[in-house]
Amino acid sequence: MLLFVLGFLLVILQPSTGQFPRVCANMQSLLSKECCPPWDGDGSPCGELSSRGSCQNILLSQAPLGPQFPFSGVDDREDWPSVFYNRTCRCDGNFMGFNCGECKFGFSGLNCTERQVRTRRNIFQLTTSEKNKFLAYLNLAKNIPSQDYVIATGTYAQMNNGSNPMFRDINVYDLFVWMHYYASRDTLLGGSNVWRDIDFAHEAPGFLPWHRAFLLMWERQIQKITGDENFTIPYWDWRDAEDCGVCNDEYMGGRHPTNPNLLSPASIFSSWQVICTRSEEYNSQQALCSATSEGPIRRNPGNNDKSRTPRLPSSADVEFCLSLTQYESGPMDKMANYSFRNTLEG
Repeated sequence: MLLFVLGFLLVILQPSTGQFPRVCANMQSLLSKECCPPWDGDGSPCGELSSRGSCQNILLSQAPLGPQFPFSGVDDREDWPSVFYNRTCRCDGNFMGFNCGECKFGFSGLNCTERQVRTRRNIFQLTTSEKNKFLAYLNLAKNIPSQDYVIATGTYAQMNNGSNPMFRDINVYDLFVWMHYYASRDTLLGGSNVWRDIDFAHEAPGFLPWHRAFLLMWERQIQKITGDENFTIPYWDWRDAEDCGVCNDEYMGGRHPTNPNLLSPASIFSSWQVICTRSEEYNSQQALCSATSEGPIRRNPGNNDKSRTPRLPSSADVEFCLSLTQYESGPMDKMANYSFRNTLEG
C-alpha cells in the first residue's frame, strides 16, 4: 500500500516497532543483548563523549497486559525490544536514533537545537514538478537498500536465542512495509497454532501515536536518501470523494486497460512488487515474512465490499469524529462510536 496519508517508530526503545539497526544485527550484539552503537561524530557509544546519550538498561512499561493477549514470553514483540536487547542508547536533549546520531523530529542543526517546522500539503496542490519529484522519491526508496536497518527473517527462538542471526537487507520503502507487517502480524505459537487476536499497532490506544511516529520515520528516511531535508509527505483529502481521485497515472497509478485488478502499464508503480501479503502462508510455516517479491500491486478501487464500507467518509463524518473529546473508551468494536480513537480507526 502506498504511503501518502497523514498520520516506527521513534527509537528502538519504543514498544513493538520492529526496528533492527544493521550495526546490531549480529551474534555479538544478540548474545550480549546490547545495542549501543558508536556515533560517527566522536566514535563513542551513543555519542556519550559529546553528551548526546549513553548506554542504559531499557525502560519497560509496568502497565498490565490487555485481555486480548493471554500469553507471556511467547512473542518477540512483548516488552520490545527486551527479547533481543536489554541495553540500548538513551538519548539526551533533542537527540534521538539508535546511536543518538539524529535530531528529534522537529529539530535540526549541529546540536539539534534549531526548531524546524515543515508543512504537509494536499497532493492536488503540488505543482507538476513537485508531484513528479514526490513520485521519483518513492521510486528511489523502492530501489535503494536501507543503510541503517535490516529485517529479521526468523524469530528469536529460530535464531537459536541469538547464536544464529537471521537478518537480510531490504530497500527503504519495503522496510516500512515490513515493519507495519511485523507490528501487526499474528503470534506464532508453534506447530500449526497461531494467535490472531493481537495487534501491536492497531485496535488500541497506540494506534495514532504508532502511525504518526511510523510516518515521521519514513519521511526522515526519504529526506536522508534524497538529501532533501524539506521533503514532507503530501496527503489526499478524501472527504466527500466519490471515487479514488489519486488512482490515475498522474499520481498513484490508474487501472490496467484489460485487467482492473492491476495498475496501468503507464504508471511507474506497475513494475513494483509487493511483499508481506501472504499471512496465512507464513502462519502455516511458522515463519516471518522474508520480504521476497510476491507479485505486482493489485488494486481495484470502487469494487470494495459495500456492506462493510459503503463509501468514503463525508465531511460530516470527519466533523463528528473530531467533536469527540474522549480519546479512548474501552475495547475496539465496530459499533463503539464512543471515543475519538475508536471512531477514527473503526
